[in-house]
Amino acid sequence: MRIFLLEHDRERYAQLLPGLELCTDPAQAASCPVWLAEPDLAAPLLRQGVRPEWLQSTWAGITPLLADDLPRDYRLSRAVGIFGQPMAEFVLTYLLAQRRRLLARLASQVEQRWDNQPPPSLRGCKVLVVGAGDIGSDIARLLAPFGVELRGIARQPRPIAHFSEVHGLETLAEQAAWADCLVNVLPNTPTTQDLYDAALFARMRSDALFINCGRGVAVVEADLIEALRAGHLAAAVIDVCREEPLPPGHPFWDAPRLLLTGHSSAPTDPALMAELFQDNLQRYRDGQALRGEVDFARGY
Repeated sequence: MRIFLLEHDRERYAQLLPGLELCTDPAQAASCPVWLAEPDLAAPLLRQGVRPEWLQSTWAGITPLLADDLPRDYRLSRAVGIFGQPMAEFVLTYLLAQRRRLLARLASQVEQRWDNQPPPSLRGCKVLVVGAGDIGSDIARLLAPFGVELRGIARQPRPIAHFSEVHGLETLAEQAAWADCLVNVLPNTPTTQDLYDAALFARMRSDALFINCGRGVAVVEADLIEALRAGHLAAAVIDVCREEPLPPGHPFWDAPRLLLTGHSSAPTDPALMAELFQDNLQRYRDGQALRGEVDFARGY
């Protein structure tokens, strides 16, 4: 079986997938029933009428493949099970930085001003993970040993390991008011766009930290900036934006107490991606369900 490889790091994937017949020539994509591809690179080929039987995305997000003018008569699977650890480390890094007043202490040092304000411990910190699925569960697993109080938001309320409570999305405003730190890891779907607006930020605590490492379209950017300027939030860590790279002059660049991290929270590890692909390839050959298989109607 020929596999069309459409990846910037194709040489690395070729090393990690020995024994497979890999094709990298777009002119031959139509003869390959299986594609291993980056969504933004695959979308133009799909738009030309070329499509596989199954496409394995090397991203967790598959938004470029959900455009209205693209076909949906093929199997599509997302990258799952490989981003949880780095995403959890990202959240822990900036949660600790905020609790230990890292940036405030750097500013004090620049000003040669002694800062001995005692920082609060992570123990008892109330963290709300919005998107308590694959990645959200790994975030909770890493934070739990620190004595953090964890609640989750999921599509359906249900018991999930490490969370004391898991609520539905309709309770977001109520749960946001409870949190010392709100972490958004929701995918981009019609129901998750513009969730974080002025009304939601107004419900949050003035000493709360907002972390968005899900999708940029979840946040009304002007409302976030105004919430920070008005002191309705302590700080924000923004990994994902509506437009990337963020253009010069965008208000995020100089918004108060907002840290940009350049969509770096959880890059794809080719070695882990190759393992996932090989597992899914065997499932595909055996006619089994694929890990991370996308429901086009649901959007993930």
